[in-house]
Amino acid sequence: MIEQHFGESSPWSLGVEEEVMILDAETLALSPGVAALVEWAEGRDLPGVLKMELLASMVELATGVCSSATEACEAMAALRACAAEAAAENGLVVAAAGTHAFSLPTAQQIAPDPRYLEFVKYAGVSARRQAVCGLHVHVGMASPETCMVALEGVLAWLPVVLALSANSPFLAGEETGLVSSRAEVLAQLPRAAAPPVFGSYEEWEAFVERFVRLGLADGYTRFWWDIRPHPRFGTLEIRAPDQPTSVELTGAFAALLQALCATVVEGPPPRPAQRGDYAQNRWAALRFGPRAELIHPDGERTATAAELGQELLELVSPAARELGSDELLQALDPSRCEGDRQLEVRRGRSLEAVVADVAERTLGSKP
Repeated sequence: MIEQHFGESSPWSLGVEEEVMILDAETLALSPGVAALVEWAEGRDLPGVLKMELLASMVELATGVCSSATEACEAMAALRACAAEAAAENGLVVAAAGTHAFSLPTAQQIAPDPRYLEFVKYAGVSARRQAVCGLHVHVGMASPETCMVALEGVLAWLPVVLALSANSPFLAGEETGLVSSRAEVLAQLPRAAAPPVFGSYEEWEAFVERFVRLGLADGYTRFWWDIRPHPRFGTLEIRAPDQPTSVELTGAFAALLQALCATVVEGPPPRPAQRGDYAQNRWAALRFGPRAELIHPDGERTATAAELGQELLELVSPAARELGSDELLQALDPSRCEGDRQLEVRRGRSLEAVVADVAERTLGSKP
């Protein structure tokens, strides 16, 4: 049996995790400084933690349990400021986006953690390409059964969330033609994109335990789906969005996903999301962002991601008001994504200018 703590935190509590890049302050290239940042944070009174990620040139910023999206956004802003202070003391800066515009992913050092080294040995180049950063939002669930209901109801809308969050049009010095290169790279991992349909929490648990028994994974965190139960935290973990540059957008996506969970759980039981539709929509979202033509979650028509984004905001509006997070949603403009800004900065300028703009906007800037 997998340890679980559903229902132990307040309803719809939040935890937010950001994957942030570490750069050399002069060249703005990725730099393997995570050990120095994590060491700096040890013993300090922070609203969360700084943790190692797969690559030594990335750091994870993770809030504690927050009662509201506003609290989570404020905690994340403070964690970004702390990470920036630690970086500055070591000749580094931090930058938040889905990918780095010009550093080569496969040239990056792996973080000094035995589990990461073992994973790279197993996954090979698929792992070494993972110089990508995402936003992970944990939403507290009352029970395992509630978690599985929320998973199916939220999953159908995740391509819309990906499209609106797309923030990685460059990779390894190239304009890829994708607005979210991160989503394509992430899908190269085993057990990625949408999870299978599970009839119950017990079916999910048995699925995970079978993979562990067969030696294919050492636990459920080795399932890199866009959404998954996280029973140790008692949450549904939503992993689809690209990492925002604007901390206000981090707050907006946390508020959106929290309100969406409440909406689908408190409404009519959702039917299982169509995985074939999800695969098509995920690809279109990472390719075109807000301009993607997506299959509506009802399966009966298509609409642009921008149109569906507006519909999603209207859908969750009552829950957002009830949760006190409706003002945070105003940072979302369904017609644009931050990847659009990166492309605009690049025109007539350099990739270094793109990274410089991202680094500047990482601390306290508006979208």
